[in-house]
Amino acid sequence: MKRTVFTIVLTLCLVAGATASEGLIQVKSPYSVEQTLDRFEQAARAKGMTIFTRIDHAAGAASVDKDLRPTALLIFGNPKVGTLLMQSNQAVAIDLPMKALAWKDESGQVWLAYNDPEYLVKRHVIKDRDAVVQKINKALHAFCKAATKP
Repeated sequence: MKRTVFTIVLTLCLVAGATASEGLIQVKSPYSVEQTLDRFEQAARAKGMTIFTRIDHAAGAASVDKDLRPTALLIFGNPKVGTLLMQSNQAVAIDLPMKALAWKDESGQVWLAYNDPEYLVKRHVIKDRDAVVQKINKALHAFCKAATKP
């Protein structure tokens, strides 16, 4: 019940400037792709997240003479938290560590997206980690807010 209420509150907080696809939370950003991920990374590091890497998909496309609007992925996580999910179902490791994706769409709007932890626990049938999922939701919401709010 607590997780459902938290999810509803989180969704309402993100409604302004946010959209959702199946399992993906997307929020508009007033910053460039690079600035958005820089801000997200700074907020994540401040809370003890490990930053594994950043992938510049547009640079990858350019390296093979293809055009792609700015698109970059940040891979980050916290083994103390992720391991708990993997102890419940090791298959969740296919979705871990967490990722934040920033891109500029065809109209010039920058978006920040991440996998909804609620979706991940449903996908991997994890039923014994409500407190962990709530903690992940709260952290991701805070990182996203830090990255996208002026």
